[in-house]
Amino acid sequence: MNIEFAREQMLGQQVRAWDVLDARVIEAMRSIPREQFVPASWRDLAFADTGIPLGHGQEMMTPKVEGRMLQALAPGPQDSALEIGTGSGYVSACLGRLAASVLSLEIHDDLAVQAQARLAALGAANVRVQTIDAFSLQPAEAFDVIAVTGSTPLLEERFIKWLKPGGRLFCVVGEAPVMRAVLVVRDASGDWTQEALFETVVAPLVNAPRPSPFRL
Repeated sequence: MNIEFAREQMLGQQVRAWDVLDARVIEAMRSIPREQFVPASWRDLAFADTGIPLGHGQEMMTPKVEGRMLQALAPGPQDSALEIGTGSGYVSACLGRLAASVLSLEIHDDLAVQAQARLAALGAANVRVQTIDAFSLQPAEAFDVIAVTGSTPLLEERFIKWLKPGGRLFCVVGEAPVMRAVLVVRDASGDWTQEALFETVVAPLVNAPRPSPFRL
């Protein structure tokens, strides 16, 4: 496989074709070697329009969804970012190229260790991976950008409260087969607005609270 040709095909036929036109996002995705973040047995599909299994029922997002997420969040060079669900570490690395600092949370220790090793090999010194359940986190700081890479049945307002004024949150809400990606923006007063971006299906976050079933 010609890796650079495959990478450009991914960017052109999947990412740009899904209206990801932000030059900083495209360059970040070009500069991060996605093939190094894919499990060895799936490396031939590193640039394919498909979810790639990581273990524990988790998958890498498709490149086009990763691109739309990064573009919607618009991380700036002075921004602090939180990622909920490190997975392979690829999105963590992209965020590291776009933001000043990244804290990435992963509940599975083996995935966290593997991702941290890949990030260290890449020289991503501004990205830190922590093994923790995000639903038990009490952050000591607020963030400009929060990327939630797994789905939740309902919009988690606890994550919104971790945003700075003007902060942006990307998450996927719902249950298969009906899920939607949303962008939440918090204003200076603490209120927030949400915008539906597109429909997709991604694996749920472990321990995400589920709504109580309706009972008569």
